[in-house]
Amino acid sequence: MKNLKPIKTEADYQAALAEIERLWGSGAGTPQGDRLDILATLVDAYENVHFPMDPPDPIEAIKFRMEQQGLDRKDLADILGSRTRVAEVLNRRRGLSIKMIRRLHEKLGISVEVLIRPIRTKKAA
Repeated sequence: MKNLKPIKTEADYQAALAEIERLWGSGAGTPQGDRLDILATLVDAYENVHFPMDPPDPIEAIKFRMEQQGLDRKDLADILGSRTRVAEVLNRRRGLSIKMIRRLHEKLGISVEVLIRPIRTKKAA
């Protein structure tokens, strides 16, 4: 892969990955480092089209962030309003309101784009 070109096929993709592996660790500002940066950008663009990743489920994102920050449901009550509200949200019996989304974003740093996704809710018994 001497000349850089868009990655259009699986073969192009595999060749770019092999060259990235060979160039890994090249210094910034060197010709090899510049080539590595360009190849990484091309691979990223190819992967975004051919291997798209869905954003995480809002409830799973909240649970993950709680685990990361060592928070429990009691801590989340300050953000969502009450322990009952926390239970309803985490048990998928209630969706997130705009106010909840804003507070979760501000307090926990969870992306708004993740939080506004639909939540699979459970119907009350």
